[in-house]
Amino acid sequence: MDLVPYAIPFFFLLMGIEFAYGLMRGRNTYRVNDSVGSLFMGTLRTASKLVLIGLGGAVFAAIENHYALWRMDTGHWATWVFAFVAYDFCYYWNHRIGHERQVFWASHVAHHQSEEYNLTTALRQTSTGFLLSWLFYIPMFLVGVPAEVYVTVASANLIYQYWVHTEHVPKLGWYEWFFVTPSNHRVHHAQNDIYVDRNYGGVFILWDRWFGTFQEELDEEPCIYGIRGPLHTFSPLWANLHIYVGMAQDAWRTRRWRDKLQVLVARTGWRPADVAERFPREKTDLDNFHKYDPAVSTAVNIYALAQLVVVMAVGIALLFIPGLSWPTNAVVVGLMLLTMVCTGHWLDGQRALNLEIARLVLVAAAAWLGWQAGFGLLLAVSAAAYAVLNLMVLPVLANARLPALALARK
Repeated sequence: MDLVPYAIPFFFLLMGIEFAYGLMRGRNTYRVNDSVGSLFMGTLRTASKLVLIGLGGAVFAAIENHYALWRMDTGHWATWVFAFVAYDFCYYWNHRIGHERQVFWASHVAHHQSEEYNLTTALRQTSTGFLLSWLFYIPMFLVGVPAEVYVTVASANLIYQYWVHTEHVPKLGWYEWFFVTPSNHRVHHAQNDIYVDRNYGGVFILWDRWFGTFQEELDEEPCIYGIRGPLHTFSPLWANLHIYVGMAQDAWRTRRWRDKLQVLVARTGWRPADVAERFPREKTDLDNFHKYDPAVSTAVNIYALAQLVVVMAVGIALLFIPGLSWPTNAVVVGLMLLTMVCTGHWLDGQRALNLEIARLVLVAAAAWLGWQAGFGLLLAVSAAAYAVLNLMVLPVLANARLPALALARK
């Protein structure tokens, strides 16, 4: 069974504890824009699984039913132990290749874009992982791991990784030698030269020690979080697609056919020489690093938090309402994404009035169509009321004055 939906309340409880602890210690690691952006990404990833159908599930089923060497006993403890360890081993290579090859990095980059490091960062997940990441787990089905065991250990592995995304837990002594911890995972999220492409394990850090990718966190080298090619937006759509777009542009612009193909499989960061010369890209200057933190009004921050609550509530409802059709899920997820994009524009310090009006018209239309389709008067009225309230708030957002000084922090 997938354990992640049942862990959601505990995720938010721990976020609240971390936030309160940071305030108490005078070391708050949360910002509204960054946290909203990360939680949008996590919500979109969860909801999009109801719409985006990958090839992986079909391949797993075919292997389990026709090509597996044997089928392990789900009632034996050894099956679960083996599957848990084997999954983490496969995860290590999935994660490592996800950093080292461009087409895989295009998906995984979403998890590394945050320039803060807190528990919301753990939920900042890609929505395009369904395209290729399943390839690395084929061996588990070939050796006979049952699908239900695979799903359970995969979700347990993901839940374990949640707690290591914090700056408030120091090194943990002997535990650091065997398991992934906040300290050695901070290294993984840092963009410092010495830390880049290190510490890929999900639960066990032993893989990194054995395969030469381990790096200890150093007191003299504080972690700088984020990616070398800064994102400069809180839009989850661009966050999921910007590397794919860059690869497509490079493949189109380069003259050599070999380079057009190599764009996909080259090491991360590689670009055709003729394109890199004509179209250079911005790279982070770590000696003069400033976090992306546009100045916006208090009204925008409150609006963003309100939209986050609504979007997350809708996303959770989709998970637990049985029997919804694919078109229904697609419409709702599409409106969720459009809401996130609009909110991202406001958090970027941009006015998004036309896009917001179009979004609210679509929400109202969806409410009317839902009522006509028999989804209930209460649901239709709630959606319509949401659209009207948002429309009333837009003039406040549009006329709000920005703070006199930008709040960019080193």
